[in-house]
Amino acid sequence: MSNIETELVAVLLAVQDEQPLVLTLDQGRNLPSGPLETAHRSLQRGMRLWVEQQTQCHLGHIEQLYTFAEASGDDGGEAGLADAGQAGADAPRLIRISYMGLTRLEDAQEGWRGLYEYFPWENLRGSGAELIESEIGRALQNWAGRDPARQWRCAETFGLEGQPWNDELVLHRYELLWEADLLPESRRPGAWVVPGRAMPSDRRRILATALARLRAKIRYRPVVFELMPETFTLWQLQRTVEAIAGRPLHKQNFRRLILAQDLVEETGEAENQPQGRPARLYRFRREVIGARQLMGSKLPIARSV
Repeated sequence: MSNIETELVAVLLAVQDEQPLVLTLDQGRNLPSGPLETAHRSLQRGMRLWVEQQTQCHLGHIEQLYTFAEASGDDGGEAGLADAGQAGADAPRLIRISYMGLTRLEDAQEGWRGLYEYFPWENLRGSGAELIESEIGRALQNWAGRDPARQWRCAETFGLEGQPWNDELVLHRYELLWEADLLPESRRPGAWVVPGRAMPSDRRRILATALARLRAKIRYRPVVFELMPETFTLWQLQRTVEAIAGRPLHKQNFRRLILAQDLVEETGEAENQPQGRPARLYRFRREVIGARQLMGSKLPIARSV
């Protein structure tokens, strides 16, 4: 066990100009990472301080994702990764503890990349739906062949053949594409791979895990406000949620539910709009955060398109 190394990997997410962003290194090819230091009383506190020192980003919400174990001699593919609790008798040489942190960006900063550069099929506000219906759908159909189990898995995961789209299945979709040899990171990439920026080792898998966690989280925790400025319009809030979910929401239903839960309050000020009358400015009611953590914010994100 003495030869095991432990590494921290940080997935820092922000939303700017209605686009979800992730902080990267090496021209977008990697995620911030570094060796674990045991000087702090908790991993979470250590991660927060390490990230803020390395990136000068002040983190709001932060939580641990998963612990990935890489076996000796493995190339970092999915088959060589497992939760540390499931590692077998052959001890891995490298354990990666991944964290997700949310922050606010005032201006464009170096290293931040669009999240959907890595998962273009997840952005149904853009060309994701067309990509799935055409290229990905055909490629998965060829991979599934006449195997009923594979056919069902492809339909369920990607919302094919009339199945509903579940925006939380980000990791499942990535792993299915990996298994079908449709990614550059696959063990045997085919002649055609799905468009999207690749990352070495397990980094894009970790990033997929973070996006899935965030999409699930915003349904029952008010973490979306960690990505918002101090004051905002309801339209800006909706567009931020849509950016994370990768899909449009019903405007009136969204506003009705947000206001009904007393998550926000008016500031008494308004923001001028290019067209129409000024929009009211709101702020997050932080005094309700304890109750909302127990009850859930129940943001109106439908599971089907």
